[in-house]
Amino acid sequence: MTSSTKVLDGGWGWAIVAASFMAQLLAYGSPQSVGVLYPEWLHTYQESKGMTAWVGSLVAGVGLIASPICSACVDNFGARPVTIFSGVMVAGGLMLSAFAPNVQFLIFSYGIVVGLGCGLVYAATLTITCQYFDKRRGLALGIVTTGTSVGAFIYATAQNELIVLYGLDGCLLIIGAIALNLMACSGFMRPLNMPGYYLKQKAALERNTEEQLFVKPPFDDLKIAAGSATTTPEKPLTVKELLITIDVKDLSIQTEKKEGHLTGLAIVKAIKKKQKAYSKYMRSLYEILQDQEMVAFCIAIFLFSLGAFPPVLFVEDVAQSEGLIEEVSVIPLVSIGAIATCTGKLALGILVDIKWINGIYLYAFTMLAAGLVLLLIPITKSYVGLQILTAILGFFSGNWSLTSYITTKIVGLDRLTQAHGILMFFGGFGIMLGPPVVGWFFDWTQSYDLAFYFSGSCVLVGAFILFLLSLPCWNRRPSENDKPEVQYTSTCDKVASVA
Repeated sequence: MTSSTKVLDGGWGWAIVAASFMAQLLAYGSPQSVGVLYPEWLHTYQESKGMTAWVGSLVAGVGLIASPICSACVDNFGARPVTIFSGVMVAGGLMLSAFAPNVQFLIFSYGIVVGLGCGLVYAATLTITCQYFDKRRGLALGIVTTGTSVGAFIYATAQNELIVLYGLDGCLLIIGAIALNLMACSGFMRPLNMPGYYLKQKAALERNTEEQLFVKPPFDDLKIAAGSATTTPEKPLTVKELLITIDVKDLSIQTEKKEGHLTGLAIVKAIKKKQKAYSKYMRSLYEILQDQEMVAFCIAIFLFSLGAFPPVLFVEDVAQSEGLIEEVSVIPLVSIGAIATCTGKLALGILVDIKWINGIYLYAFTMLAAGLVLLLIPITKSYVGLQILTAILGFFSGNWSLTSYITTKIVGLDRLTQAHGILMFFGGFGIMLGPPVVGWFFDWTQSYDLAFYFSGSCVLVGAFILFLLSLPCWNRRPSENDKPEVQYTSTCDKVASVA
């Protein structure tokens, strides 16, 4: 641990921040500006708006819903291999989309493949950044996560120009080729700690590389393995490495004492230990969902994602359908919303650090403002007005930067991993449902008015629920989690799945 703490908050860590920023820009640039591609897909495949909207909803929602799996991959294999693999997935999915014969294939290639690749990039970049920063972790994560907004701003204009010059297929091929630079970004992600997969391999090699797992090892080898886990003075073991080594040693001792069919009892005992750990994890999730504020926050996240995400996908088509503009402008509405979201993330992050500002009420206020903006979009009859509303909505959509802070305030740092995973599931589910629902409303009424009234109402209802259930008049049991300040630790295991 002493060697790790020396490199925190500076040095190579800033190279990690730059590489992670570029990785998020390259991965999320096209998915976050998918609104530019949406009208082209409608014209090319002649499918309904509801069906075509699944492409944009899946590419944003799949990565959030699969965030626990993505975080587990990073924890076991490390940020560098995961980023390399995600580069193959994002680039491959974009290039496959150029040859999509129909929307159904596009849902798989762009929605699922690219979406999972983006989820892996997000988990890897946040995890490696957390490993290299302690006191400046908030600043580092803020810089890294703005890569998605900057990428959306750049890619919205770039994709628009590429479509004009090379067509939709050529645009996707070029964007996919650029995404291969994710592999170059992974080269900077030098790990501080050995990932879990390599620790298991190391422990197995130390025990005996030539024998099977349940073959009785020589007693001398057992003594060496035991000594390597407890008495090696040169290199102190980390907690994860020590646990893995102890597990392997304990299993070896059990298989030495038991002969024949009795060896199966050791296997059963090991399985029961794993089942006990999983049941404890599920019990912890159940206890988290017993918190009234946490339940209200989950509902608010779901309703906000359901209502506020569709404009990212539909805003360009809204302008063209209403006759406000004939084609996508030089600076698309998606770019305006993206740069406003980047500004909102930074501004709201600064505001929530002020002691007299309640993070939950601040989030509820952003939902209230976003809901009102969504209700104003149908009655706006000018392109300039639509640009202004898009910028305001983008600014308040930057409230995603508050989720980790509020979650820590509600459940504490010890349960941050599980609680944030639950929140991301609700958020991803809302993002997946929102665009298809809005598309179905248009297919039904041939107008976006009712769809945006529905979206705005969902966001306003979520703000009301969050504000009402978080009032201090409710008799909540006192908890030591309600602290005025959050003390972050330098261990990355507790924040690895925040992605």
